[in-house]
Amino acid sequence: MRLLDRYLLRELLVPLGYCLSGFLLLIFAGRLVNELHGLQEKMLRTGDIALFYLVQVPEFLVMILPMALLLALLYTLTNHARHHEITAIRAAGVSLWRMCLPYVVVGFGLSLLSFALNEFYVPDSADQAEAIRNRRVPPAPDAPGRNQIRDLGFNNTGSHRYWPHIAVYNTKTGEMLKPDVLWTQPDGSQVYLRADRAAYINGVWTFYNASKYLGAAHTNSPPVLVLRTNLLAMPEFSETPEQINSEIKISSSMSLKAAKKTDVPVLAILNYRRLHSNLSRSDSAWLDTKLQGRLATPWTCLVVVLIAIPFGAASGRRNVYVGVAGSVVIFFTYWVMQQVCLALGTGSYVPPWLGGWLPNLAFGLTGLWLTARVR
Repeated sequence: MRLLDRYLLRELLVPLGYCLSGFLLLIFAGRLVNELHGLQEKMLRTGDIALFYLVQVPEFLVMILPMALLLALLYTLTNHARHHEITAIRAAGVSLWRMCLPYVVVGFGLSLLSFALNEFYVPDSADQAEAIRNRRVPPAPDAPGRNQIRDLGFNNTGSHRYWPHIAVYNTKTGEMLKPDVLWTQPDGSQVYLRADRAAYINGVWTFYNASKYLGAAHTNSPPVLVLRTNLLAMPEFSETPEQINSEIKISSSMSLKAAKKTDVPVLAILNYRRLHSNLSRSDSAWLDTKLQGRLATPWTCLVVVLIAIPFGAASGRRNVYVGVAGSVVIFFTYWVMQQVCLALGTGSYVPPWLGGWLPNLAFGLTGLWLTARVR
């Protein structure tokens, strides 16, 4: 690494650290003021409250990383331009593109970090925080246990199999109580399976105390009991606990139709797609826009680097607070455009890929064009 690269990185990482720390403190302080009374009513101790906010740090980081990077980068570049350092670097034969390579590397790395946090940590942080919030409150006698979902049902349209009712489903272990399964055979006859319990063992659904009924095709006669056994393995059932968990996540999100939220993991969306091959046009547009937005959002960190370079690297003596004001305006404009595009995508007004990626494409290409015009 060149001496110049190390210098530029050091000058960026210091204000970036300050910006991240400041934003986190603001979020913690604001949340604590609003939630402290409610947390005290839950009888939480000081350590519980600290842990309650600690598990939410990944969610906060994903939210503030682009803004903090934009603010730090505009501040750094404006400071360099103010002291004519950019002019001296370019006069030494270093192009603006080469000079900004360390910033692009930082933006790319933070984009990967944001994607990893958003995909593997953020989706569970809300459940973890809720569990901590209620850890000292005695559960209601009829309340489901932790990781348990009651009265679950879902339809695997891809395999033409319907699970009309599961009394209790454990999202952690994949165990079921009182599951019912219904499917149609190639000859048109219907098979109905009912069991006391089911577990996913070595990739195969195993039913305990199971009863199997067969209904003849095109008749109104009641189904006939054809099998009763203590143990029944069904290797032909292709559903996995991961797909069922995706069903739970996506169904709850789709009931809200929250276009601005992209808190559903990519894997959950793809698993839901495998279970539901015949979605309606509106549901398909909503889900595909969610997927594209989920893939596009982490790359905001790289986009803000591309858009900050021409605004911060322009020659001339300027106050460093110009960078602060510029970062606020740029980020607000980007955020508004992102929400509008996601809403258009979920409403089927534009293709889902365009609704998810248009803000990144527009700001990224604009940044590249403006950087090429910097003198």
